[in-house]
Amino acid sequence: MQRVLIADYVHPILITGLRGLGYFVNYAPEIERRQVIEWIQHCAGIVINTKTVADAELIAAAQELKWIARLGSGLDIIDLNAAGTRNITVINTPQANANAVAEHVFGMLLSLMRNISVADREMRDGLWNREKNRGSELSGKTVGIIGFGHTGSAFASKFAGWNVKVIAYDKYKTNYCSGQSFIHEATLEEVLSSSDVISLHLPLTAETKQMVNTLFLNQCKAGAILLNSSRGKIVDTVALLNALQSGRIRGACLDVFENEKPDTYTSDEKQHYVTLASMEQVILTPHIAGWTFESKQRIAEQVVLEVSRV
Repeated sequence: MQRVLIADYVHPILITGLRGLGYFVNYAPEIERRQVIEWIQHCAGIVINTKTVADAELIAAAQELKWIARLGSGLDIIDLNAAGTRNITVINTPQANANAVAEHVFGMLLSLMRNISVADREMRDGLWNREKNRGSELSGKTVGIIGFGHTGSAFASKFAGWNVKVIAYDKYKTNYCSGQSFIHEATLEEVLSSSDVISLHLPLTAETKQMVNTLFLNQCKAGAILLNSSRGKIVDTVALLNALQSGRIRGACLDVFENEKPDTYTSDEKQHYVTLASMEQVILTPHIAGWTFESKQRIAEQVVLEVSRV
């Protein structure tokens, strides 16, 4: 019986589904890397999330490995070249949590524009600040989306009926907005210069790493709001802090960060985080945009389906 290692928490459907396909499943959501290297030597498959990086070392140790399943979308945690050399199938599930990400980012945006998070904290401290927390409406605004894949298109769909103009840019697609009257294709320059809100929906690649830098932010419409629920390393944190402090960028909603392991922060990274956290015009969440009960089940179902095809 072929073995599978599941190295993160998953919906029970994934465990029973893999067993139904004839696999012996080792479910070890708290497993540490040294154990992964040891256990994977005799596995035909492994299921991972962000805490387990399938780099060249791990893949070299897995002599019987036939497939790697990523819970979610980002493939930056997998050495695709090493996997390709070994003819290892790589599975991901970007469609399974796209709606969850879209809803979360939409909620963050509304909370920021209407000062909901700030007003809530103040109310809990006994402060009744109505005028200070006067907000802005989405109606009449222009929302720019960079990257129009599963999550980008799902986020765009949330604005139907909101009297919002949505413009989208995707370098690798054409005619991707056809059939959606309130969504229009645009150049990157048009998205940056015209959008009141800019939302990133990109994979982390050599091309997109620190794409949002000082030059990028200086091209944005003055007072724009930046949303990032894709990958933290797409945004240069220092450049964003400077833009927020100068007022060039009005606010930011961040679900992802350059370093998502606080216990490894350098002194500079710690100071950057403290500064972000002190800003009322910033909303922070711990990489949970795609983290719903429903998406957990859909991801499990999709992994089982894809593995059945391997």
